[in-house]
Amino acid sequence: MPAYSRSEFPTINAGEVKKMKPYFLPFLLIATLATTTSAYGQKTVWNLQAQKGWSGYSLLPTSYAICGSCTPSGPSLTYSRTPGISSPSLSGSSTKHSIGGTLAYSDTLWNNHIIGNFSSQGLFDVNHTLVPTLHNFIYDVYFYATNLSRSQALEFDINQFTGGKAFIFGHECRIAGGHQWDIYNPATHKWVPTGVSCYPVSNAWNHVVLKVQRTSGGHLLFKSITLNGKTATLNIYESPRSTSWSAVTINYQQDGNTSQQSYSIWLDKLKFTYW
Repeated sequence: MPAYSRSEFPTINAGEVKKMKPYFLPFLLIATLATTTSAYGQKTVWNLQAQKGWSGYSLLPTSYAICGSCTPSGPSLTYSRTPGISSPSLSGSSTKHSIGGTLAYSDTLWNNHIIGNFSSQGLFDVNHTLVPTLHNFIYDVYFYATNLSRSQALEFDINQFTGGKAFIFGHECRIAGGHQWDIYNPATHKWVPTGVSCYPVSNAWNHVVLKVQRTSGGHLLFKSITLNGKTATLNIYESPRSTSWSAVTINYQQDGNTSQQSYSIWLDKLKFTYW
């Protein structure tokens, strides 16, 4: 993928352009049942791929800002998200994500607000008493594909906005782009190669676990990446950038290749842990 194809704009805009929506008691009960708390105070949201609250956005070259006039039907970039898939699935309810179109190197970002305004979990944190206390996050997901060679890259992001700073923990598995994990530096708006290889397998379930931390000194700490049981310890520090927002969100993104070939990825057993 060309260097210009990666941007932090989607992460920021996908959070800040929405307006507060009402949430009702039945929804809050469902969200509560989908969250558990460990003995150590860790809270885990389970099966996020099957939950509501996901929004999709078109990201077109060369700016890769959110395209306000684009629709899922394209034609430059087409995309869809279909929950409730029984096969392939591990849990019995995977979600299929598909992209295609005609414009090379076009990407689709899906975003879910965990805590803060527009929270899919009912955790609106209006008084900002929760988000500032959180320092550790784990993004754990299984994904399946039949034609991974058509993917330029797959991206998995954890985003925390607090104290006037944006901690954007971006992780990108380059596939057609070079089979390596990159991480994101919010301060420079650039992706940083880790030297860690990324070779997910087609026609099989792949398991990714990402562990990060917002340090007491106000930096991003990329702790480790695990793919299919093999863990690479990173311990790489980056710096945040400025923001006026308060929230915790996650992203999943699929990137188009040089021919914008259509392909699909199924996500399952997506859980997000924070403390």
